Amino acid sequence: MGSEESRQKNLDDNLDKIKHKIVVISGKGGVGKTTVAINLGYGLALAGKKVGIIDADIHGPNVVKMLGIEGRRLEPGTDNEAPSPVKVAENLYALSLATFMENQDDPIIWRGPLKMKLLQQFMEDIIWPPLDYLVVDCPPGTGDEPLSVVQILKQLDGSIIVSTPQDVAFLDSRKAIKFSQKVNVPVLGIVENMSAFNCPHCGKQIDLFSGVGAKKAAEDFNTEILGSIPIDLNIVKSGDQGKPFIYNFKKTPAGKEMLEIVAKITDKVEKNT
Repeated sequence: MGSEESRQKNLDDNLDKIKHKIVVISGKGGVGKTTVAINLGYGLALAGKKVGIIDADIHGPNVVKMLGIEGRRLEPGTDNEAPSPVKVAENLYALSLATFMENQDDPIIWRGPLKMKLLQQFMEDIIWPPLDYLVVDCPPGTGDEPLSVVQILKQLDGSIIVSTPQDVAFLDSRKAIKFSQKVNVPVLGIVENMSAFNCPHCGKQIDLFSGVGAKKAAEDFNTEILGSIPIDLNIVKSGDQGKPFIYNFKKTPAGKEMLEIVAKITDKVEKNT
């Protein structure tokens, strides 16, 4: 691992190679936060950006499954160099605790300090390539991991808040927005996931989760709704199969919405640089 000075130098070197850093957070689980993070990463890579994805969810590292890299390990370094993240596809790299583990079924029973140390190692003991974007998929809530990510990455370009439409989900998402503001990370906007369902028989749009939580939160915190992603069974299938929905289904309503969200985020981030 090297001395403290060498680890600090590795951290500084890695941070210097990253143009933009984004965290994807949510107030509660089950809202599709990882799905949004993965498709954001794919969308940016498809747009010609070089992208890294960090899975900061130590207890439920699902990024490798959804990227189709289960069983892959870190790229070995040469000449005693540190390893590199897994190359998923052209322009896309990923790092997760799962890329270190022999048995994916083993539970991680760690307290906060150990989790923070691992997240530090993700940036100190790994050689990252130069990146246009680093996307960090944080676990639900506003606990150790999101706070550690903000502290380690220092200056972030912004956060993306993911929620489902029902009002009760946005009660927790409002806390995620306030968390972002309290740690001085700009809120890029809200992604409303599972916003509606188009009936495959009649084509009628059905609002399965009614609510005005997204609109109210956007107004109260002076932020933007980046997009509303409808329910599409192919999103689930793509995640389970480790394939990019945003590429394979880009002509569907959900695919088009995802592409528009990526474009909005790119515009927001890059116009400030």
